[in-house]
This record gives sequence, C-alpha cells and structure tokens, in this order.
Amino acid sequence: MKPFASAIGIALVAIYATGSGLWVNTGDNWYRTLNAPSWQPPDFVFGIIWPYNFIVLGISAVTIAQHLSSTWTYSYLSILAISVALALTWAYQFYRPHNLTMATIALALCAAFTLPLLIITARASTGIAIALVPYQLWLITASFLSYGYMRRN
Repeated sequence: MKPFASAIGIALVAIYATGSGLWVNTGDNWYRTLNAPSWQPPDFVFGIIWPYNFIVLGISAVTIAQHLSSTWTYSYLSILAISVALALTWAYQFYRPHNLTMATIALALCAAFTLPLLIITARASTGIAIALVPYQLWLITASFLSYGYMRRN
C-alpha cells in the first residue's frame, strides 16, 4: 500500500506542475498590462521557488506514505488533492477568464489547506516539514499578490 500511496502523491504533484504550466501564461499582453503590486518579486524568483516547491511536495508525499499510518497518509493525500485543485483553480481563473476575485479566493483557500499538510508532515519528519515551510510562505505571499492584482485591476 505504501508504494501506491507514494505514487498517488507524486501523481498529484505532477498534475499540479503540469496544470500550472498549461494555464499560467505571463508572456501574453494581458498579463503585462496589469498594474502589479509594487512589492512583486522579480520574475527569476518564480523560476526558483516553483521547482523547489514541487520537489518538496513530492518528497513530503512519499515520506508521509512511508512513515505514517494509512489513515494519516490518505488524510494527507486528500488534503493535498484539494490544495492542488484550489491552486489550479487560481491558475485557471487568473490567466484564462481573468476572474481575479475568484482566483484570489482560491489561492487563499489553498494557503489555508497547506497548514494541515505541514502538521501531518511534521508527524513523519520535522526536517521535511521545515523544508515545506517555504511552500506555505510562498502561497501566503502569492495570495497577497493575487489580492493586490485584484485591487489594482
């Protein structure tokens, strides 16, 4: 059962990375015309943080599957699936129909759902939980950025 749960976790992260890549488009004219918050990080930060986040999420999922009970593992995977769905909802709503309000709500909820992921991860590995903290902080930052875009546009 542990290899199956690990595979589900890796698949969820792959869906997250792939879905984000399909919907997020910063090169088109629409995005470039938005009034960005003054404190938005430079573009290269996004290229560093997202690969890191995806790798740590995958490691976390495998660690949970290998070290915790089935109940904890499936709780983690369920919360991760909801979090991924919310993150992809943000990407879609922000970049496709340009619904900045719905996008901001989805991302704020995604950030909230990451808290139980951190707690469950800490039960399996303090080190991996600490490595997952930047993901939590990034989602909070991204939520405020999304809110900033919503307010300015």
